[in-house]
Amino acid sequence: MDDFAAIRQRAHSLTYPDSQPRDAASLILVDRSGGEPKVLLGKRHGDHAFMPGHFVFPGGRIEESDRNVPAAAELHPAVATRLTKEVPKVDDQTARAFALAAIRETFEETGIVIGRKHDGVMPAATEQWASFFATGFLPDLSGLRFMARALAPPRTKRRFDARFLAVDASAIAARSEGVVHASAELVEIVWVGLDEAMRLPLPDITEIVLTDIAASITAGFPQDGPAPFYRMRDGRYVRDLM
Repeated sequence: MDDFAAIRQRAHSLTYPDSQPRDAASLILVDRSGGEPKVLLGKRHGDHAFMPGHFVFPGGRIEESDRNVPAAAELHPAVATRLTKEVPKVDDQTARAFALAAIRETFEETGIVIGRKHDGVMPAATEQWASFFATGFLPDLSGLRFMARALAPPRTKRRFDARFLAVDASAIAARSEGVVHASAELVEIVWVGLDEAMRLPLPDITEIVLTDIAASITAGFPQDGPAPFYRMRDGRYVRDLM
């Protein structure tokens, strides 16, 4: 794979009004069971206004309900600490909100459950979490890694402050069928090797984060490794470690 310095950076449009970035989270599922590591990517519907036809990691914006959802197991302390670096108004629920949103959005877009079976009475669920809890699982945060943070530049079409988390595919507890189809947000999901993934139509930041995933896998996929923070300056992403 190309390293970060070799990735072609494309300037973003400056034709949209400036806006406050929305917090978002994505989950990168990594299958290391075979000879070549693979990641899960989903193809966005061609009619979407944002990134139509591109392959992306499942994810979306943080909802207020993500802050207080009960979990079967909590985040690794190193992951929780790095998730809240350079974040204003941090409280005990901030880090888990990013992690829970990534798990919820992955379930909504792919039907994949990252969780543990709950044998007792399921807790009350908000509208956003009702479908997840209906599977009989509670979300499991314990295997997540913090891979990267990326802040979209001002005056872009949809501006997000995105956290990219990752988890080994062995954490998949269940799958709901019928979620991915021709009229859904993701019309196709694929497991692809890292080099093959780089040949798909990807957002710029997805290309870059794939190089971070490759480096993390080479290092043993640790949970306590540093995470880069990408910000756009002069039409190029600048990388700072957190």
